Formats: sequence, C-alpha cells, structure tokens
Amino acid sequence: MSAATVAVDALAIEAVGLEHLYAGRRGLAALSFALQAPGVVAITGPNGSGKSTLLRLLAGLLRPTAGRSLVTLAGREVPPAERRTVLGFASPELAFYEEFSCLENLAFAAEARGQRDRATPALAALERVGLGARARDRVAALSSGMTQRLRLAFALLLRPPLLLLDEPGSHLDEEGRSLVERIVDEEARSGLVVIATNESREWGLAAQRIELRGRGLGRPA
Repeated sequence: MSAATVAVDALAIEAVGLEHLYAGRRGLAALSFALQAPGVVAITGPNGSGKSTLLRLLAGLLRPTAGRSLVTLAGREVPPAERRTVLGFASPELAFYEEFSCLENLAFAAEARGQRDRATPALAALERVGLGARARDRVAALSSGMTQRLRLAFALLLRPPLLLLDEPGSHLDEEGRSLVERIVDEEARSGLVVIATNESREWGLAAQRIELRGRGLGRPA
C-alpha cells in the first residue's frame, strides 16, 4: 500500500523529550508533543529557538542528542532513514543544480526516489506552483522568488502525506504568498502540514501551534 492510498487519519507524529545540541550548545530544548493528520501545525519562536532544527529532526535529517521522534503511517513506524518516502521538505537552505533546468532538477529527485516516470510528477509539481512555463529554464536564471517556488515544488513532488515547510513565504511576493496559503489549505485536507515560521499570516493558517520557549503545544489566539 502506497503512502498516497493510506487514510489521512493514519498519519501521526510524536516527539518524546526531543532535544538537539550543536557543538555542545543547545539548538533545540527538550520538548514533547503528538500530532495527528489531517491539519496544519505551526512552529513559532525567536531566532535560534530551534524551529528549523525541529523540522530537520522530524524529517530524519538530524539525529537527536536526546529523546526521539516517531512518524507512523497506517500503524507502522517509519524509521528516520525512510521518512523521505512519506514526506516533502522545503527550506531556505534547499539548493538545486543551477546548470540544470527546473524540470531536470525535479526529474532527478523523482528518479532518486525510485520513480520510473520522472517527467510527469515533475511537470505537475511545477504547474502547481506556477512554474510550468519556466520548466526548461536553468535554475541559474530564476529570481529568488521563483527559486522559492521551486523549493515548494520539490516538497510537493510525490504528493506526500506529510509536508514540512520552513519559512515557505520567504522571498515571495503577494501572489506567491497567496499560493502558499492555497497549497497549505489543499494539502491539509489530505495530510499533515507543519510550518516553521514567525509570520503571523502563515501561523494563522494553523489550528495548532508549537511555541519554542518552553510553552509547549498550544492553539493560536
């Protein structure tokens, strides 16, 4: 059974005493929470509080210093090394091969994830973020806003049930921010979207908020 065919309420995330240190200094203070699809969750907090670190831990890109995170789908735990098969991740640090086109970058990512048909999902993702007409343009020719749209396309590539978005509105104009809102609304109907942001417009999309300063799991006022 593929991730796309599993009922949305079968997806859950749990953190238990999750903590991370960078070179002996705290990057994320220990915290615990439980999240269930469908819906949107915002992670907020001042710079340096660990928003991006938390997303990377959930994505399986970092090993926690203490505690653990769990992603379960249809009652089965998804190990950190396999989480890329059930989630889409976008962050300001996500870089692409600048000499390749937008389509080539996403097709390569689809191939790396075992997709035989690389072009179809790549083109669909580009169309969804408004880059269909720029599919064959080299990444080096893109503006910062278009590059951010490409990051969103990368996260949406295989229609994963879990989306982890770090500052998704970064470098985007009003049209781009409206696009983010539309994508979040659509994906929250069929999965779980976790957004790391300090933008009130973005965390206002969420029904729940994890505020990183020891306040735990709360709900926006």
